[in-house]
Amino acid sequence: MLHTLIAEAIPVSGNLTFGLAGGGAAIGIGLIGARMVEAIGRNPATLPKVLVFGLLTIALSEAMGIFGLIFGLFAGK
Repeated sequence: MLHTLIAEAIPVSGNLTFGLAGGGAAIGIGLIGARMVEAIGRNPATLPKVLVFGLLTIALSEAMGIFGLIFGLFAGK
C-alpha cells in the first residue's frame, strides 16, 4: 500500500529506483568497510567483534539494496 502511494505521488521509473537502490547499498557497504578497517587499525584486539558486527551490518545494508531493487521492478507498473 505504501509503495503504491509513493509511486502515485512521485512518478519514478524503475531504472532510477534500481540505480538509487544499488548506489545506496554500495555507499553503505563502503562506509561500513572503511569504519571496520579504522576500528581494527586503532585496536587490533577487537578484530573478532568488529568483524562479526561489520559483516552483519553489511548483510543488512545489502538486504536493503535488494529490497529497493525488488520495489524497482514494480515502480513502472
